[in-house]
Amino acid sequence: MDAKMTDDRKPKTPSCVVCGKPQIERHRPFCSARCQQVDLGRWFTGRYAVPGEAVEQSEDGEEA
Repeated sequence: MDAKMTDDRKPKTPSCVVCGKPQIERHRPFCSARCQQVDLGRWFTGRYAVPGEAVEQSEDGEEA
C-alpha cells in the first residue's frame, strides 16, 4: 500500500523577534508598537551590540 503524505498546513506566519507572537505587517518584524519600543530600548541600553574593533580611550574618557 503506497500512501501519499499531504501537507495541508497553512504557510507559517513569521514570529515577532521580541515576544514570538505572529508579526503584523504594519510593525514588521514585530507584532506591535510595544515590541518595537522594547527592541529599541535594548539597543539603547547596550544589550544588543554590533561587533567591531575596540576603541582606545584617553584618561579623560574621550575616544583617542
